[in-house]
Formats: sequence, C-alpha cells, structure tokens
Amino acid sequence: MNKKKKPFLGMPAPLGYVPGLGRGATGFTTRSDIGPARDANDPVDDRHAPPGKRTVGDQMKKNQAADDDDEDLNDTNYDEFNGYAGSLFSSGPYEKDDEEADAIYAALDKRMDERRKERREQREKEEIEKYRMERPKIQQQFSDLKRKLAEVTEEEWLSIPEVGDARNKRQRNPRYEKLTPVPDSFFAKHLQTGENHTSVDPRQTQFGGLNTPYPGGLNTPYPGGMTPGLMTPGTGELDMRKIGQARNTLMDMRLSQVSDSVSGQTVVDPKGYLTDLNSMIPTHGGDINDIKKARLLLKSVRETNPHHPPAWIASARLEEVTGKLQVARNLIMKGTEMCPKSEDVWLEAARLQPGDTAKAVVAQAVRHLPQSVRIYIRAAELETDIRAKKRVLRKALEHVPNSVRLWKAAVELEEPEDARIMLSRAVECCPTSVELWLALARLETYENARKVLNKARENIPTDRHIWITAAKLEEANGNTQMVEKIIDRAITSLRANGVEINREHWIQDAEECDKAGSVATCQAVMRAVIGIGIEEEDRKHTWMEDADSCVAHSALECARAIYAYALQVFPSKKSVWLRAAYFEKNHGTRESLEALLQRAVAHCPKAEVLWLMGAKSKWLAGDVPAARSILALAFQANPNSEEIWLAAVKLESENNEYERARRLLAKARSSAPTARVFMKSVKLEWVLGNLAAAQELCEEALKHYEDFPKLWMMKGQIEEQEELVEKAREAYSQGLKKCPHSTPLWLLLSRLEEKVGQLTRARAILEKSRLKNPKNPGLWLESVRLEYRAGLKNIANTLMAKALQECPNSGILWSEAVFLEARPQRKTKSVDALKKCEHDPHVLLAVAKLFWSERKITKAREWFHRTVKIDSDLGDAWAFFYKFELQHGTEEQQEEVRKRCENAEPRHGELWCAVSKDIANWQKKIGEVLVLVAARIKNTF
Repeated sequence: MNKKKKPFLGMPAPLGYVPGLGRGATGFTTRSDIGPARDANDPVDDRHAPPGKRTVGDQMKKNQAADDDDEDLNDTNYDEFNGYAGSLFSSGPYEKDDEEADAIYAALDKRMDERRKERREQREKEEIEKYRMERPKIQQQFSDLKRKLAEVTEEEWLSIPEVGDARNKRQRNPRYEKLTPVPDSFFAKHLQTGENHTSVDPRQTQFGGLNTPYPGGLNTPYPGGMTPGLMTPGTGELDMRKIGQARNTLMDMRLSQVSDSVSGQTVVDPKGYLTDLNSMIPTHGGDINDIKKARLLLKSVRETNPHHPPAWIASARLEEVTGKLQVARNLIMKGTEMCPKSEDVWLEAARLQPGDTAKAVVAQAVRHLPQSVRIYIRAAELETDIRAKKRVLRKALEHVPNSVRLWKAAVELEEPEDARIMLSRAVECCPTSVELWLALARLETYENARKVLNKARENIPTDRHIWITAAKLEEANGNTQMVEKIIDRAITSLRANGVEINREHWIQDAEECDKAGSVATCQAVMRAVIGIGIEEEDRKHTWMEDADSCVAHSALECARAIYAYALQVFPSKKSVWLRAAYFEKNHGTRESLEALLQRAVAHCPKAEVLWLMGAKSKWLAGDVPAARSILALAFQANPNSEEIWLAAVKLESENNEYERARRLLAKARSSAPTARVFMKSVKLEWVLGNLAAAQELCEEALKHYEDFPKLWMMKGQIEEQEELVEKAREAYSQGLKKCPHSTPLWLLLSRLEEKVGQLTRARAILEKSRLKNPKNPGLWLESVRLEYRAGLKNIANTLMAKALQECPNSGILWSEAVFLEARPQRKTKSVDALKKCEHDPHVLLAVAKLFWSERKITKAREWFHRTVKIDSDLGDAWAFFYKFELQHGTEEQQEEVRKRCENAEPRHGELWCAVSKDIANWQKKIGEVLVLVAARIKNTF
C-alpha cells in the first residue's frame, strides 16, 4: 500500500505550478469560480421577503429599474444652452404645484406657437409654391399641350410618325430554334449499340474475344432507347409503326398548340377549320355520359310503349342536337309507322326531312289524317308557288270547311273580289267567327255591309266589335246621328244577352277608333261607358285620370269627350274647367279654347283665372278690344279683384296705353288698395322714367305696407340707379328691420357694399343674414361667390363645405360646388350631387354643362332635355340650352328650343331674372329675353 502511494500527494505545490498546464487545460472557468446558477423563478434566500420580491427575477428587475432611475449627470450629457438632457429632479416627488407649473409652461408654449403659426404657414406655403415652380410635375408641364389636343385634326393625328423599336437587332429579330427530324436509321443504330447479349458470338471464340463487333460497349449516348414498346416482343427489331404513331401524336400536339396560341399565327385555315368543327362537334351543352343515359332511357320508353308519340319525337330531337341528323330522320319515320294518327309526329317528320321528301311525308300524313288543319297549313307552307298554295288550301277546305284558320289563310292569298266571294262562303261555314264577318263587311259596299253586320249580330249577339264596326260604318258614310243610337243599342243588347260591360276594354276600343279617325264613334263609346262601374264620389278623380291616360296614348278626341262629359256632370267645378282649358291650350286650337272659356265663365263667373285665360288668349291673337271687354265682364263678376285689375293694367301697358294704365292703377289704389297694386304702380312710373313719382308712390305704399319686402327693394334700387349709395343702403337696412327673412333684400345690401369696395362689411352682412335665416342655400351661395370674386378660393371652398353640411339637399349649392372643383374632380363631385339631389334641375343643369365642357355633345343635349322637362319654369336652363344649340346645333334645333321656351314661359332663374326684371327690358317678350340671357352666358366653366 505504501509503495503505491504517490510521494507528492501530501506535499505543497512547487512555486509557479499551474494545474493542467502540462496537458493544455488552461483558460477556462468552472462553476466554483462564479457560484451556482439561479433560475428566474427560484425563490430568494430570504424566506420572509414581501410580495414582488420573492423570486430571483423580481430582484433582478428591481435592481435594473433602480439603475435606470439614476440620473445621468455625466459631462457628456451636458449642454451649455439646454443643460442636462434628462430631468435633474425626476427622482423627486411630483406635487400639485409642479403640475400647475407644467400647465402654465405648456400654455405659454402653445401661445408662442400660435403667434408664429400664421407666419410659419405662410413661409411653408411660399416654399412649396417656389419648389413647385422650380420642379413642376410632368402633368402640369404638359397641361397646355393636352388642352391643345382638342384642336388637332384627324389628318394631323394620322400623320404623327410611329414610335421606332429601340431594341438591338438580336432582340428585334430573335432566332427561333430550328428542329431537324432524326432519321430512323439513327435510332436503329443506337438501339443496337445499347443491346444486352446473352450468348457468345462465334467470332469472339474464334478470335479469342479480342474483336467485339460493336465498339462503344454497352453505353449509349441516348438513354431511354430501350424503352418498352419500341422493340417487338421476342425479336430485337425496331417497331417502325409505333415510332410513326408517336411522331404523329407529337405533331398533333404541336399543331394544336400553334392553333390555340393567341399571340402566335396559326397555319390552319380558320374558316374551313371552323366549318369542320361545326360538322364534328355536337351543338349541345350536355355531357357525353348524359347523352348516352338519355339515349338509353328513350330507347327503353320506345320499346315499352312503341305507340307513345312524344318518345319518338324526343328521340329524334336528341339525335338532331348531337349532330346525327340521318339517325333522327330514320327514328321519326319509324315513329310515323308506329303512330300514324299522331299529328305531332308527322309535323316533326316534315320538319326534319329536306324539301321534296318533306312534301311526300306531308302527303302521306294527309292520307292518315285528312281532318288535320295543322298538317294542311304545313303543306301550304312547303309550297313555294302561290297557285300551289291556293290549290292545297282549297283542297283542305273541302275536307275541313269549318276551320277559321284555313279560311283566313286562303283569303289572304286571293284578290279582293275573289276574297269577297270566299268570305261570303266562309261566314256560312263559320257563322261564329267575328273576324270573318268583319272582313267581309269591309270588302262589301255600304248597303251590303249593313246587311252583313246585321246577319253577324244575329249569329253572334255577344260580341261588341260588330256593333262598333257598324257605328264606324255609319260614321264613314256620313250618318253620324246613327252612331249614338247604335252604341246605346249595343250596350242594351249586350246586357240583355248576359255580357258584362268591361269599361277598360270599351275605352281601349274607343282609343283605337280615335286613332283610326272615327271621332264620332269614339266620343259616343266614351259617353256610353264612362260612367259604368264607378262610385259617385270617385267619378271626378277617375275621369280626370282617364283623360290623362288618353292624352298619354295620343287619343285626344277621347280625352276631349271625357272632359265634355265631366263638365256636363260637374258644370260648376272650377278645377274641371281649368283642366279642360289647359287641355285645349296644349292640344286644341285657339277657337276651341275660347269657346270653352266662354262656357266656363258662364258657369263659374267667380273663377278669375278663367277670365284671365280668355283675355290673354284674345290678347295673344291681337284682339285687344275683345280682351278689354272680357276683363270688363270679369270685373263686373268680380268687383275689386286684384288679379283682374292688374291684368287690365298689364294689357294697357303692354299695348303702350300708359295713361289708361295709370288711371286704372289710380282707381285700383282707391277702390282695392293692396301691396301688389302699389308695387305695380311704382314699377310703371319707374319703367317710364318718372323716378320722382315712383319714389313718392313708394313712400306712400310703405306707410301702409311696410312689411312688403318688394317695396323696400324697389326703393333701394331706384336710389341705386340715381347713384345715391347712402340712401340706398338706408332703404335696404330699414327694409331688413321690417323684413329680416327676405333673402333678396340681404343679397341686394351685400352686393351694394361689395360694389362700393366694402368687402368686409359685405361679408359681415351675409354672416348676420345666415344667423337670422339658418339653412338658407341662397345666402350660403352668395357668401361663397363673394369670397370667390375676391380671389379667396380657399375660403370659398371652406364655406362651401360648411354650406353643404348645413343644407345637404340643396341643388343650387351642389351645382356651384361642382364647378368650384378642379377639372379632374368635377365628375366625382357631380356623381355625389346626383346622389343627394337626383331630381333637382340645378344639379341636372350642372351635369349638362359638365358634359358640354368636355365636348360630349350628345350627352349634354340629353341632359339639357332632361333639365327643362323636370322644371320648365327655370329660365337659366332654357338660356344655357339655347346657347348650347347656338354653338353645336342646327337652326331647326335652335328654333325648337326657342319655341318650347316661349310655350313654357319661364319666370325664375338667377340669370333669367337679372335680364327679365331689368328696367331696360320691361317690354321684351320671352323669346327676346332668351336671346339676351344666352348672349350674356360665357361658357368658361
């Protein structure tokens, strides 16, 4: 034991000894050097540690946070101007006075920032504008050229040279891969090269194996030469037939790829190819399996029930849609053998067979079914010669003399005289056919036609058409007094025979009579049936609807008859007389209108509007004395009527009888003083140039009617005309105190201030007006335009956005908003406008102008038509439409717009009123005003 013990174990280590140095185990650290490893979730040594400090991870986080909270007061973190980067007192408590101090400092910073904000934004704006001027967008650089593209003619456009191909020669002319077919001998040679030998060649034994007949060994340069199928079983020979098949398959694939290519050019003749495809591919949409299944099912049906005609027809049609026409013909012919009494099978067979064969099939069908009308009709259709058709139909009528269809077909082929003879025989064979009786009556003379219709009534007592035809016959021959009797007898007779009188059907018949020119018949029918089946309280409403319906169907005489009947029943109803008068005004003559109005005022003498319509009709016809007499009679019936007074004044002033007009107005002011009478008095003196008299009258009127805004407007405008700005301003201001809700007064005052250069005051007036009149589109629009005229487009856009928020459904605001946008955004804005105000005339007019500005002439014209149809009272729409036609329409189109405008008599519209209410234009007619307004329009939108 002692011998084995090492002598140095108990001795101290020599000086400078490093353990493991001899074997190179140096420079590493063991666990004893750094202590035991601790997991973050291990508990700490302190068993009574508080929550949040019980694990090693918690302790590490706390130490890290403490390190982070330490202030970095290093010199490198110090700046001479700003001090330390961090807060010196961040570790101290944050108290209430600290919070107050922070709030004060934040308010100071915000205040300082606001003081510099306007200057800073102005500087930024200038920098952006300068940058954009130095570096404009490509779109802006070419904008003027893009506008000039509209002037490029078609010849200039076509003469622009094509862009050249900038690629190099190799890219422009790529060399396609060239393929050369490999000869069969090549395959045979290399196939033999790769053969495996299972027997020894005699030459090898003879020469000791030094000579191999196949140099190159077993390796072949074309792997895959030993693919199964190329060698015939049991032999080592090459199967050339299979190689040929493979080559054909490959060629088919290549051809189909080429012909299917969209970019490549096919070498297949497209017309012949499609023709072949049509002959090969069936034109059905089903699957092949479905066709097989259907074929089996139909075969089963035919075998189970061979005398069932639909089975044969369905089978033939299936084969027809799959392209097997001959099979289909064979099947249907077999069907005719199995079902010789089936009309449908014979007709199907005739359809499937070609021309002459079809005739033979039909002849065979006639032998089996001599009473079939459809087969005879088909036989006649197959004939191309008229004589042959007649012969077939006459033969048919011998077998089936009571067929209306056959008689009609035969009569259609005959001349009138022969047709009359045939029809006389036809009505004997088919006495219950109304069509044949009526056809015969049309071909006969008057006396004979009466006899024919009497016979028809005896044979068919329940048909109304015979009676109506009899009435038309009497009217055509001048016996109009008989028409009413015939229609009344028709109603009585039909009711006696148990026929219900259907009011709608009779009205339709009356409309047809109207369109055929039988006016007396149509009116008699209307009078007879208009009151049938209607409750007493619904009569007026229903008859007015019927009249509107007749007008919509262009049956004007029917509508006139309805109004005449309604006026007999309701002679004192002013609304019915008015509807009838408007109908005559729009669709009748001046004489018919005046006759109606004479009757109307006799029945409704208190209806001022009827008197005025009569007087206006006379005045427009140039008969001024008659118009005066009508107004005199109207005044007797309606003493002190304001409307009649003013109509008389207008009549005299329009005919230059100014003294008469003055006397009439003086009488009206004394006997029937109203605000309108005073206003017309002031207007007359104003237009005649007597400004002093106008001012006096205006002052007198304002003493009585200070809440009538038009008087204040006129006073201000007269002062403005005399260039008395202060007095005009005072008049408008006083008017606004009395009438704060009058939009035109606010506008006049703001425009006066703008005119004298007081833009700020004008703006303040409009703001005040909007406060007093919220949600007023006219005031918002004027505010927007004021800023726009002043050149402040940004403020105008902001105001427009606010206006649309307050008045989201205002068409006039949306129409202005469309043209405030830049050109590219206008279309989007117009779509939004149409969503909000689909049927507003201002929006429709804006869309029309938009299309006009884009030179879309047809669309613009369509939208102009739509606008004036929706609101014919908007003069601006007519003016823009007329201006458009002056630029892009023909003389006929311009004249049509002018006439339509004169008939519509528009009274409203911003541009229209500015011209029509101008003192200089007070005697201008509608057409003249239209021309003046159109001349003012500058299409710079």
